Amino acid sequence: MFLGILAHKAESAGRELISVDPRNTSRTCAQCGHMAKENRATQAEFACMACGHTAHADVNAAINILGAGLALREAAAA
Repeated sequence: MFLGILAHKAESAGRELISVDPRNTSRTCAQCGHMAKENRATQAEFACMACGHTAHADVNAAINILGAGLALREAAAA
């Protein structure tokens, strides 16, 4: 129900809502794509064990979610 209301609000504002599965987005490196639970050093810290990329865990997850949404939008347009 929430997504329905949000989709309607987005449409009325001239925006598009794309639903993305957020699973493992906070464990996946936004730089190299390496996914491991060890990448999540603390609740707030992200440190990739593969490439060394560091970021706030929420920012890293948001970048991954944005990328997934853009990929879904591009796939739908093709």
